[in-house]
Amino acid sequence: MKPGRLENLVSIVTGGASGFGESICRSFVQEGARVIIADLNESAGQKLAETLQGQGAKAEFIRTDVSQSADMKATVEAAVRAFGRLDIMVNNAGISHPNQSMLDVSEEFFDRLFAVNVKSIYHSAIHCVPLFRSQGGGCFINIGSTAAVRPRPGLCWYSGSKGSVTLLTKAMAVELAPDKIRVNALNPALAETPLLPTFLGGSDSAETRSRFLPSIPLGRFCQPTDVAHAALFLADPLSGFVTGVCMEVDGGRCI
Repeated sequence: MKPGRLENLVSIVTGGASGFGESICRSFVQEGARVIIADLNESAGQKLAETLQGQGAKAEFIRTDVSQSADMKATVEAAVRAFGRLDIMVNNAGISHPNQSMLDVSEEFFDRLFAVNVKSIYHSAIHCVPLFRSQGGGCFINIGSTAAVRPRPGLCWYSGSKGSVTLLTKAMAVELAPDKIRVNALNPALAETPLLPTFLGGSDSAETRSRFLPSIPLGRFCQPTDVAHAALFLADPLSGFVTGVCMEVDGGRCI
């Protein structure tokens, strides 16, 4: 049997229990990776781990609040304890405020937004980079958003957090290149994930969808598998010369 594209590589996927993260986990294990599913949702995370294990995959769940350094440290340690190393860190966990006026977002939620969407990347770097250096390389994949490239009214602070992801990705890539550590990002368009109603303004209906769909030239919303396939490309060792890329997975929305 032909080895998978990620055969025996070890990955952490934050926000791995649903949406993009779940699809990335499924895609990675199908290609031979060993995966740590990191999420706050214990029931969903454990269920996914058991499902993947039942299919013969090597997958473990660990409860992780990515905004907390101690949690990120414990997750990295869990990967090494379970599988002996870490090769791929997927910073996927993210939240958003509902589509609304920038002035209606509370300071408390603003702080939580940047803690989850931005500070989590800091935590992952603090705890992954020394390990990657000791192993002779590694790979970060940060999940951004088209909101960082083509912002629209109603998602101001979310767009700002994802703009930070874009710049952090490029800055990390150039600084860590001498260590053979690659850093790339994916910018999905509006997608069929649990966050879809939030982006639509709180209501997922044919009417609200019809207002957004014309902005996507390929004529459909992004699917979690679209992002998983792109993540697989960036994680694949055959992409070893690709770093600092922030790739739109958007059906042409940002053109």
